[in-house]
Amino acid sequence: MYENNFPSKRFKHTLQFLEKHITTEHSILDLGVENPFSKIMTEKGYAVENTKGEDLDLNFSSVLNSNAQVVTAFEIFEHLIAPFNVLREIKANKLVASIPMRLWFSPAYQSKTDKWDRHYHEFEDWQFDWLLEKAGWKIIDREKFTNPTKKIGVRPLLRKFTPRYYIVYAEKI
Repeated sequence: MYENNFPSKRFKHTLQFLEKHITTEHSILDLGVENPFSKIMTEKGYAVENTKGEDLDLNFSSVLNSNAQVVTAFEIFEHLIAPFNVLREIKANKLVASIPMRLWFSPAYQSKTDKWDRHYHEFEDWQFDWLLEKAGWKIIDREKFTNPTKKIGVRPLLRKFTPRYYIVYAEKI
């Protein structure tokens, strides 16, 4: 699965965590447009519907109109100005979400060419936990994991042992 692709380890870890908590009998609303990982979920037998590219800070229609049992949000909340709002609107009772963690040695990501591909937030784990709790979710399971690169330098070396991603399985309270 995408062995020669940059996100291979991240995708593998995310899929293992998803399979640990969610069966293929659950319907999924994946926040964000169709992407390489939503395609992997579909290939693995999950029934996945994606949001339509609307600004989830302002437009909750895909979330409100979905009857999915599970919402997934993989590296999406850091792009929102107010992720609390969409988290409160989710009707599903289960959530699997991951975020890139704030790293002291790397600034927040900001694309120079794509206004949507920017990180408004890069959370520490406790901040994301608090956000979920305040939005009405109880975290059942959580993991942190690294995503080393094959580049040479101080930051790539630090990425080998510093967790970059945080993933949670939560249920609505």
